[in-house]
Amino acid sequence: MTQINPSLYADLDARGIVKQVTSPELAGELAKGPMTLYCGFDPTADSLHVGSLFSLLVLRRFQEAGHRVITVVGGATGMIGDPSGKTQERSLLDESTLEKNLAGIRRVIERFLKLDGPNPATIVNNADWFKGMGYITFLRDVGKHFTVNHMLAKDSVRARLEDREHGISYTEFSYMLLQAYDFWHLYRAHGCRLQLGGSDQWGNITEGTELIRRMSARVDTSPTEDSEKTHAFGLTWPLLTKSDGSKFGKTESGTIWLSAERTSPYAFHQYFLQIADADIINLLRLLSFKPLSEITELERKMRESPEKREAQHALADELTRLVHGDAELTRAVGASKALFSEDVRHLDEATLLSVFAGAPSHRADRARLKDGILLLDLLVESGLCASKGAARKEVQGGGIYLNNERMADPMTPVTEKHLIAGRFAILRRGKKTHHLVDFHA
Repeated sequence: MTQINPSLYADLDARGIVKQVTSPELAGELAKGPMTLYCGFDPTADSLHVGSLFSLLVLRRFQEAGHRVITVVGGATGMIGDPSGKTQERSLLDESTLEKNLAGIRRVIERFLKLDGPNPATIVNNADWFKGMGYITFLRDVGKHFTVNHMLAKDSVRARLEDREHGISYTEFSYMLLQAYDFWHLYRAHGCRLQLGGSDQWGNITEGTELIRRMSARVDTSPTEDSEKTHAFGLTWPLLTKSDGSKFGKTESGTIWLSAERTSPYAFHQYFLQIADADIINLLRLLSFKPLSEITELERKMRESPEKREAQHALADELTRLVHGDAELTRAVGASKALFSEDVRHLDEATLLSVFAGAPSHRADRARLKDGILLLDLLVESGLCASKGAARKEVQGGGIYLNNERMADPMTPVTEKHLIAGRFAILRRGKKTHHLVDFHA
């Protein structure tokens, strides 16, 4: 028998994770014993992003507290797209893209949840129960439990109806029926009694709990069956946004992903290091597994010494370790430290490219290194200095660095011995202006 943590709900509530619940009875039910619950992920890409990180971490909290976790990858619903929080309809995915995305999402989920052992999580695909269901059967058995009036009142639908440019298709309008049926199927097949999601999913979740209530009423049950077991619940958490109202997980260069192929561990770590002081404590409460007392102490240190950014380092280190592992965390921290030291010469190619992904760069002919390229000329070619005279002045003033080594002579020849990872040289003017030179073959 799996032991549960009866204080789970109180901890979630104290951290601000609980936004809405369908019934106040949920806290008591969770304390009684293991409950089966689920959260869904639609395969719109071959990885999940930082916006989905919150969901995965909440599922991990439930699993560690002794509850049974199911994750649904939407092989069926992903072909339609949820209109919640969207201003226009998603592009429909072909089957090969869908399969590629499903496989990528599974790999991400497996890093957060234990799929074996005494209380394993389960990954299911809703295409498995929808593929054999006919349209007429679905309308007869499921559709009759929904009124169009009620569906039109949902925020996600109403907002789209008011947008005359995009509107909402019948396909997307039907999404909430499919998600509601997911809950009913999992309730019947796995005893799942709780659906979790962001607050934008509230309408879809409540439709699911209502469908279970109505469908259960017409299914024959044993007169001795515990009526409480037919009570399904929903819980949502707040959407992650920054204090300025902007979306969490977005940068000028794009989305922060949970796969190393799409966002490097270094870039992931840096994203959390750059979180504003106004946001970091709230994010620690929501995303970190640190005790609240430890987070309160980090908040005190931040007020006393904000320049140390201890709270940001704590969250960045913890989440990078969770998402990418200890080895990649060590590499990310090492790369960050090397950025302004001569240790930069020891970075491998992948890490170097990640570190300088946002820096200006240009390619230069490697053959020129045989006789050496004057530092003076390279500074002008790179655009770091407008002229040879300006370059000479910058070097003599001590403001020019090659591979983070301060240069004293503008006539220094740059040769192959200066290459990092056998290919690159790093120029820097002052403290922050970098330029990456790629000496291709």
